Amino acid sequence: MIPGDHLNLGNSAGFIENIGVSQVQWQAFHLEIPMYQNQIPLSGMPEFNNTTSTTSDEAEEQQLGVIDERRKRRMISNRESARRSRVRKQRHLHELWSQVLRLRTQNHYLLDKLNHVSESHDRAVQENARLKEEVSNLRKALMDVQIGNTHSMPNDFEGISCGNNSPHC
Repeated sequence: MIPGDHLNLGNSAGFIENIGVSQVQWQAFHLEIPMYQNQIPLSGMPEFNNTTSTTSDEAEEQQLGVIDERRKRRMISNRESARRSRVRKQRHLHELWSQVLRLRTQNHYLLDKLNHVSESHDRAVQENARLKEEVSNLRKALMDVQIGNTHSMPNDFEGISCGNNSPHC
């Protein structure tokens, strides 16, 4: 090779392994020093080319602009996502409060209904007890009447005539 010639390392896996540099380190080296652009001078000082330096500066600025634009879009997207999340949370909270109010109303209604049913039950129990006592008194009175009738039954029919002069009377 002639001095000033450059070795193109666009596909330089073998060369990189021989000098003990990893592919990642090699790529980082090229990003840090853009003037080489995948070329290493074999001898002498590197050649400086203003167009190459300007182009690489523009590319770097463009790349930084793209990264900055992505960052801004991601930030806007995150803000919008956070806003939607707050709206969902607020809607959920509103739904829960509505459910609390509905359940409280239903609970009051059911308690009122339970109180009315309980009062009706108490009245029915009292009425049932009163009726049972009345039935007991009536049975007792009926028994007294039946016992009294069996003792006075032959005497009761002595003075009664049948009215048709039948022999059984």
